[in-house]
Amino acid sequence: MRRRRKIVKGDALSLLWPVQDKKLQGLKIGDLYRPRKTPITVRIDADVLAWFKKDGRRYQSRINEALRKVMEREMRAAEK
Repeated sequence: MRRRRKIVKGDALSLLWPVQDKKLQGLKIGDLYRPRKTPITVRIDADVLAWFKKDGRRYQSRINEALRKVMEREMRAAEK
């Protein structure tokens, strides 16, 4: 029997506000829970895709990490 993954309720982006506890300050979104993945179709330039694929497997995860970094940077900039 398969176990269901525990889904975190509420706004996942709410974890981005400043954390007061020193032990938790270095944590990122994926450190406490695994965000839900949504399958999509996206068109990416061939040279960009080749660059992500050059390191082998898990290129989709690397693309997601790059997009997350941009998202977090823009959200921090919007707070200021």
